[in-house]
Amino acid sequence: MSTYFAPSELIINDDGSCFHLHLKPEQLADKVILVGDPGRVDTIAKLFDSIECTVSNREFRTATGLYKGKRITVQSTGIGCDNIDIVINELDTLANIDYSTRTEKPLHRTLDIVRIGTCGGLQPFTPLGTYLCSVKSIGFDGLLNFYAGRDSVCDLDFERAFIAHMEWPTKKGAPYVANANPDLLKRIMADDDRMVPGVTIACNGFYGPQGRVLRAPLADPNQNAKVESFEYKGMKITNFEMESSAVAGLSALLGHRAMTVCMVIANRYAKEMNTDYKPLMKELIIRILDRI
Repeated sequence: MSTYFAPSELIINDDGSCFHLHLKPEQLADKVILVGDPGRVDTIAKLFDSIECTVSNREFRTATGLYKGKRITVQSTGIGCDNIDIVINELDTLANIDYSTRTEKPLHRTLDIVRIGTCGGLQPFTPLGTYLCSVKSIGFDGLLNFYAGRDSVCDLDFERAFIAHMEWPTKKGAPYVANANPDLLKRIMADDDRMVPGVTIACNGFYGPQGRVLRAPLADPNQNAKVESFEYKGMKITNFEMESSAVAGLSALLGHRAMTVCMVIANRYAKEMNTDYKPLMKELIIRILDRI
């Protein structure tokens, strides 16, 4: 017998939409692009040949439409892995739970999910404008640790090596290392020289967790130096952002294919920043639309 999801656990709005996204099951495409900024949803939707629907609630804005014959949903998430927990879970309910009976559908529907974002590069080989594909994402947020089966979608040896190198204090909570879906990663990278594979840290904050010092001092002033010097089986940490670990890890737990690609707009190693990055971002968006 299929599991019944109570109203307190699966919250459905009066109009039949999911609680936070305000999206209805029939409005979700199999191909999903995630962006942080709600304004970027409209930027991408303008590239569609036709728009089927647009929906907004709080920081969550959605547009579904056709691009070169492909039905695609663009969804904004806001900032942070806590929001990704909401978005990925609610997208999964739209795909795999029958809202009329509150029970799981007999056939699993798999979504292809690509997050497009911006990030800070951490190495001399990640200059401004680099398109970084997160092969692995280290989660500082701890989100995946709340879910059973997290070990099955994580690189445990990498985790142990990272924790030892960083001299990670237990009070911070255990970091996890989630893997991007290899098939989706291959399709999006497509032997494109502009697409660089990397290891991303998804931070649970923009300032202290990313080693920025303003008026509040850091618990570990050497954190970023340790991050930049870490290497495991030839892989070095390439960039900071704030969502990729939850996107990859939670999607894998729920049976979806997911990855993150970010454009470097700041290089922490070189202490450079580019605020005029929108033309390059549009180029990245078109690449993803063509390949998803």
